Amino acid sequence: MSRREKIEAMLADDPNDTFLLYSLAMELRTEGDHEASLKIFNDLMKSDPPHVQAFFMSGQLLSEIDRIDEAREKLRDGIDQARAQGDTHAAAEMSELLASLGQHGEL
Repeated sequence: MSRREKIEAMLADDPNDTFLLYSLAMELRTEGDHEASLKIFNDLMKSDPPHVQAFFMSGQLLSEIDRIDEAREKLRDGIDQARAQGDTHAAAEMSELLASLGQHGEL
């Protein structure tokens, strides 16, 4: 059984487990299934509270597949969300990635 299959089996028991969903998105990203990975990241961004790391990973993946404008948008939203949740480390990481994409990370 592959790592992905193990994660999917655990998700069958608990389909709303944020950690497992994030793990599946990361596994799909590794496998090159970018759209499926991005869909899960987007779902995690809409959870309550929004999953801050999903914004960062989504921005990173979008930049890797040359969807720079979308990456910038996810990162800006992620920075706002990280700050709202008091996660200054994540906000700083996303600001740094945003700046590397040719856009200043401060809002």
